[in-house]
Amino acid sequence: MKIFSKILVILSSIAFVLSLISPVTAKVVGDKIVLGAAVSLSGKYSTNGEHTKNGYNMAVQRINDMGGVKVNGKSYKFEIIYYDDESDSSRAAQLAERLIKQDGVEFMLGPYSSGLTKAIAPVTEENQIPMVEANGASRSLFTKGYKYLFAVLSAANQYLEVAIDLAVEKNGGNPINLAMAFEQDAFSQDVRIGVIEAAERTGSKITIDDKLPKELNDMAATLAKVKATKPDVLVVSGHSKGALTAIRQIAEMKVDVPMLAMTHCDASKLAKQHGKNSEYALCAAQWHKTLTYEDSFFGDGMQFDKEFTEIYGYAPPYQAAESAAALLVFKDAFERANSFERSKVRDALAKTDMQTFYGNIKFSDAGQNVAKPMVLFQVRCDGDNCENKVVAPTKWASTKLVHPIPKWSDR
Repeated sequence: MKIFSKILVILSSIAFVLSLISPVTAKVVGDKIVLGAAVSLSGKYSTNGEHTKNGYNMAVQRINDMGGVKVNGKSYKFEIIYYDDESDSSRAAQLAERLIKQDGVEFMLGPYSSGLTKAIAPVTEENQIPMVEANGASRSLFTKGYKYLFAVLSAANQYLEVAIDLAVEKNGGNPINLAMAFEQDAFSQDVRIGVIEAAERTGSKITIDDKLPKELNDMAATLAKVKATKPDVLVVSGHSKGALTAIRQIAEMKVDVPMLAMTHCDASKLAKQHGKNSEYALCAAQWHKTLTYEDSFFGDGMQFDKEFTEIYGYAPPYQAAESAAALLVFKDAFERANSFERSKVRDALAKTDMQTFYGNIKFSDAGQNVAKPMVLFQVRCDGDNCENKVVAPTKWASTKLVHPIPKWSDR
């Protein structure tokens, strides 16, 4: 028994020593705050996973270079443990468990995509690990009652809300008549919910509520109704094919509508397919470099774009921008909590109210960012050259909205 007891003491001592010298065994190691992230570095999401990682890394470097994170009078630097989730939900959940149970991480950054965020969120929630995520937009993430999930990006149901608000604004603050056509996929239905909520909030009337056909190749029936009823706004969500079909048939049928707002309608793609027929369409997006939001770390979007391009050799897509913003949120929360206790950091995150170069950030009780509206581009053409121009939200826009859309007879 004495020998057995001695062995236990020795083993316990070894374990204790190893815990001290292990490079990553807890939330804070020396002067480093260790964050965990499962990110898609291979598989179908690898391109956007790389954008996500680059955004995280750029923000870590900038925060660390500018004095780090100050807690209890001491300065700490961020460090991130990365694992490749291989663009697989099951793998992402396994890696979240590994980061928490084996690596001792107590604060997490989100993966890329709604699907992988949905896989990780139950793990972080069960273990009461605060997670700031930047790339999961699904509305269902914010209907589960999660208390440890915080998303800096706008959720899918917010995509076209700003278009309704803009139309009401242009109508002197008065309610509008609204026509809708949506694909039946989960994303488009999330967008539809947001539009309905915006209509109810503004007292506006939905005069057409149509389903797009499965093939997304013909919306003539809806457009005939639009010509007959003359709504103030037409909103369409049918991914890229739905947007292209809408532009093609609106031009063919010479449908006049004061405002047209869509998802998945990148202006260069529309212009390539339909030229000037795409002009004046409004397109929902998460961020653009010309927005005039500012912070003390990256300045504005133009400065972030310039510095990111210099470091990584390409212009930052919105995935990189929102990922960088997630680190700014964590820094702010740690310093306001003045603690590394998870519950205190979680409570500080819940009270976030700040502006970053990416946009304003304030979380609802569900962890959804309710302070940053979606961006609306308007396709504007100079001859055959068509570009995205940010027109909303109005306060942060770089270009004035053309409204109403000129009639086809006047173009």
